[in-house]
Amino acid sequence: MMKLSLASWSLRGCTLKEAAGLSSVLGIGALDLGYFFRPALDKAALVADPQRVADKVLGLGVELPNLYHLFGDNLADRNLADPTHRAANEADFRQVVRFAKQAGVPTVFVLPGVINRGQNRADALAASAESLRHLVDIAGDGGITLTIEPHVHSYIETPTLVLDLLDRVPGLKLTLDYAHFVCLGYRQEEIDVLAPHAAHVHLRQARPGVLQSKLSLGTINMGAMLGTLRAAGYDGYLTLEYVHQDYMDGLHDDVLTETIDLRDLVWEWLS
Repeated sequence: MMKLSLASWSLRGCTLKEAAGLSSVLGIGALDLGYFFRPALDKAALVADPQRVADKVLGLGVELPNLYHLFGDNLADRNLADPTHRAANEADFRQVVRFAKQAGVPTVFVLPGVINRGQNRADALAASAESLRHLVDIAGDGGITLTIEPHVHSYIETPTLVLDLLDRVPGLKLTLDYAHFVCLGYRQEEIDVLAPHAAHVHLRQARPGVLQSKLSLGTINMGAMLGTLRAAGYDGYLTLEYVHQDYMDGLHDDVLTETIDLRDLVWEWLS
C-alpha cells in the first residue's frame, strides 16, 4: 500500500530531529533525507564516514525511504551529463550506497544532468546514460535502488526522452514528480506512461508555467494520478514536497498548510 513521507527540505527552519518529530506529529512517520537547509545531512561527513551519519539518522525514530544526493553544489556542478566528473562521482556514490544500506534507506535519487557547454540534448543524454549505468551497478551491489528525477532545466524535459534514457540504462528507476512536466505544459495522460517506472514519488500541486501551486489552484488531478500509480503496481512512498525556496519561484505558499491539505487528500483517497 502506498505510504506518505515528508521531504526534510520542505521544513527548512527545522533541525533534522524537529523535522522527524513533525513527521511523527502529523501522523506520517517517514522523512526523506537531503543536503538542504537546516535539516541537511552533512554531505562531506557522509562521504567520509557513512556509518557515523547512518547511526545519527537511525536515532530519528521515523522511516527513511529516500536520500536525495546531489553530487555538486548546484544543478550544473558535477552533473551526470558531464563526463569529466565521472570517476569522482562514482567514488562518492559508493560511500552514499554504504550509508543508505547501513541506514536502511532503500532508494537514492540523483538528478540526471543538464545540457553542458557544447552539448545538445542527445549528447547530454548519451553522456548521462553512461554515467548512470555505472551508478546503477554500484547501487545494485549494495542492495539499493537508484532513481533519477526528471526536472525542469534538465536535458530530459519530456516523457519521451525519459523513456529513451530508461531504455539505455537497465535497472534505473524514477523519482517521479508530475509537477515538473505539468509546469512545462504536458497533459497528465502524457506523463502517466512514466508511472510503471517509479520507485519513489514526489507530490505537490502545479499548473502550466508554475512548478508549485496551492492545492486549490493547480491542475493535477491527484485522484487520477494516484489511481494511475496504483494500477501500475506502485506501492512505495509518496513524499509531500511543498517547499519555500528560490527555484522556479517557489516562495509563495504556506508550506505547512499545503502539506497538511495534501496529506488529507491522499489519506482520503487511500481510505
